[in-house]
Amino acid sequence: MTYEFGELNHETLLGPIAAAEDALARLDERVARSEVGSGFAARADFFESVSSMWVGGELVHLEDLVLHDAQMDIRAPSHELVIAHRIVRARRRVSRNDPGWAVSRSGIMALAGVAEEISVEAEPVDRGGEGSKVELEEEDPLSPELAEIDEVLARTKWLVDGGGPGDQKKREPEVSVGELVIRDPDWDEGERIAEWLELAKKVETAPTTLAAAVLWDAWEHLEPLQRQHWLGQVLISDFLRSRGKVRSHLLAYSVGLREIPRERRRAPDRTTRLRAYLDAMDA
Repeated sequence: MTYEFGELNHETLLGPIAAAEDALARLDERVARSEVGSGFAARADFFESVSSMWVGGELVHLEDLVLHDAQMDIRAPSHELVIAHRIVRARRRVSRNDPGWAVSRSGIMALAGVAEEISVEAEPVDRGGEGSKVELEEEDPLSPELAEIDEVLARTKWLVDGGGPGDQKKREPEVSVGELVIRDPDWDEGERIAEWLELAKKVETAPTTLAAAVLWDAWEHLEPLQRQHWLGQVLISDFLRSRGKVRSHLLAYSVGLREIPRERRRAPDRTTRLRAYLDAMDA
């Protein structure tokens, strides 16, 4: 799946671009000069999280999210509430890092919890004398016991399925149905993220709000991550911060998206969608 950047209808987008640029600049200045600017930024994390879930079709109550963040739940947290809290923690993590950190491959992988392909094999450390064969490997002390249990369970299942002492055939590893439900094996997250980051380089010369709208449209189209699609709003907010458009806080972009009708946000025409995303920044 690819995203064609192509030509943009600047005449149609010029008005929404100017309105969005002006609105974001005024908001940034007001928050930076306000005595309660830090409180506004903290509250924005919660409102953004709830709005992000709402845009994705899930309902999370703001009160439940605040109580869950304070570890004072009055009921068992739902799956949606846990995801909403992940958004809050992701925004806080992005805010603590330098502007633009999230809009990088390492930042996206870290926020999504996807491990990079890095060799972590332990190497022996030559310390000399006693303890010279100690290896730099942190191993769970229960791993051997758990491995034995897995082996017993596998052998039991093999016998139940009709295996016997004379059956020496090696069976092919079975595909986990649960894994197929959760993840598509043909979904190349690395390639899709690389394409999105390449697009981020192409829009460097465009106006900040227009570039952010294009990146959000591309994120919706490419869907780089299978299970953390909500991360896109966080990345767009950090992109605006990296370009110096919103420096005082991390923009609550989904709060604006929530004000835009779904028909505009999901319109077949890209220009209509871009105008909707620019209007969301204005909102």
